[in-house]
Amino acid sequence: MKLLLCTLEYPPQIGGVANYYSELIKAWPEAESWTVLDNSKGLLLSKSKFLPWLSSISSLIKEYRRQNYDLVFIGQVLPLGTSALIAKLFIGLNYGLFFHGMDFSFALKSRRKRWLLRLILKRSKVIVCANSYVKKLLIEFLPSVENKTKLLNPGVKKGLVNENIRKAFVNKYDLIGKKVIFSLGRLVKRKGFDQTIKALGNISDDNWIYILAGSGPEFKALKILALSGKVSDKIIFTGRLSEEEKWSCLSLCDIFITTSRDLSGDFEGFGIVYLEAALMSKPVIAGLSGGVTDAVVNNESGLLVDAEDVSVIGQALTSLLNDKELSSRLGEYAYQRANTKFNWTKQAEDLFKYLKESNLF
Repeated sequence: MKLLLCTLEYPPQIGGVANYYSELIKAWPEAESWTVLDNSKGLLLSKSKFLPWLSSISSLIKEYRRQNYDLVFIGQVLPLGTSALIAKLFIGLNYGLFFHGMDFSFALKSRRKRWLLRLILKRSKVIVCANSYVKKLLIEFLPSVENKTKLLNPGVKKGLVNENIRKAFVNKYDLIGKKVIFSLGRLVKRKGFDQTIKALGNISDDNWIYILAGSGPEFKALKILALSGKVSDKIIFTGRLSEEEKWSCLSLCDIFITTSRDLSGDFEGFGIVYLEAALMSKPVIAGLSGGVTDAVVNNESGLLVDAEDVSVIGQALTSLLNDKELSSRLGEYAYQRANTKFNWTKQAEDLFKYLKESNLF
């Protein structure tokens, strides 16, 4: 099986989508099955202001002819799906598609894009969705693709906890004897950190500290919001964390919370960080948005809340802070579920088997 991945997002780029592709390929059952064509050398997007993706057509055709791949997977339906469609019409290239969330909602933004999306979907061999929410939206958009659409959630791997870093955080922020509420992510409106900050004032328990880690365009606004509240002295902004710092913070926290929400089609594709918290046996509070329901099972591995309702978020925080039995139960089940259901070896074998049994080659 010879497979080509054509994508704009791949390491050393940082992000959930890039990591998804990288880990899937590393865990693939057959060694050296995959080749990656990314934009690291400017082969997929030119510097032209007019249709910069046009260069990807020749790059894709050239690479396809070089190895005669069984299937080409496209990482971004727009614009790269357009190139795959053109290549199919000219040289019979067989292609499949990956969808994560925003890539699909972006393709719905105009009548022209929706028309193009339908053409690309109809001529694809297989469609892989990283979460059940985008799979549902896709099938609603074009019911005829249901039989060739496959759900493949991300896997997750536990990182290393650095005890020195962990102790440094505890000492720096005076966390001894405190219950630590922890949030992590890019500071954008979709993540709902503003709602979490507002909800902190509704917690009945007083023995807590909130640590918000990350950077992004909402940093200044969130700082102002935090300072305006009655619990400003209990909110800590750390900025962006390294991988070791992230895992060390996850290990020392009592609750992980990110109340993501859907903002006009901008929604959480999955929420891999919820599973990372699960690998540390931490109960999570998550916003009921997008593909989050794949990552968190309500009242089993965490609590799903309406991210627009500050009072509900506050109640969820109070419940986990005050109920040790509930917190332990959710954390233990989350750990078991993340280990058994969301490991990359299992996910890669699942897609490998699906491709083999679908008689695509």
